[in-house]
Amino acid sequence: MEAPVHSNPLLLVLSGPSGVGKDLLLSRLREAGRPYHFTVTVTTRLKRNGEHDGMDYHFISTRQFESMIANEELLEWANVFGNYYGVPKSQVMDAMARGQDVILKIDVQGAATIRSLVPDALFIFLAPPSGEELERRLRGRNTESDDALIARIEQARHELQEAEKFDYTVVHHTDATDEAALEIEDIIRRERHRVPPRKIQL
Repeated sequence: MEAPVHSNPLLLVLSGPSGVGKDLLLSRLREAGRPYHFTVTVTTRLKRNGEHDGMDYHFISTRQFESMIANEELLEWANVFGNYYGVPKSQVMDAMARGQDVILKIDVQGAATIRSLVPDALFIFLAPPSGEELERRLRGRNTESDDALIARIEQARHELQEAEKFDYTVVHHTDATDEAALEIEDIIRRERHRVPPRKIQL
């Protein structure tokens, strides 16, 4: 599908705690051929089973990432549980220059940074049905040591309290990814008719 061109494209920041299903939701939007530009985060963490370099993340070395920091090539970056994550400025600026809406998937800490840099971006918090369900999902991934898992669960519980700082909250129920994707698309359509429109300046 050819991406529509907008004179005032949106920058949508999708955030939420680990385990809430951000990657799954974005994969569903991509599979549906939605005409958004999906930024691809660069990270130094190891690739998990089923992930694809250049689609889920750009997997790079610590030296490469630190070079990007030094050259101010990142819109936002953070060290999360010992791994770097960041959003390349070029991806966002190039897409918006084309008049294309941009969806930026980022953790809650990163969303706070983007809010300070681009306050008129559209912020959507993806939430689990409950804290208990989120913990079940995190434990079910089996990708971390016990200590790392406990730390991630504690951080996720803290991040759930940040939802009120976002423009919208979308609950991602188990086996209801299509419904969550449709809700996000409905939010984008409504924001397209917002008066006054959001003014995105990078």
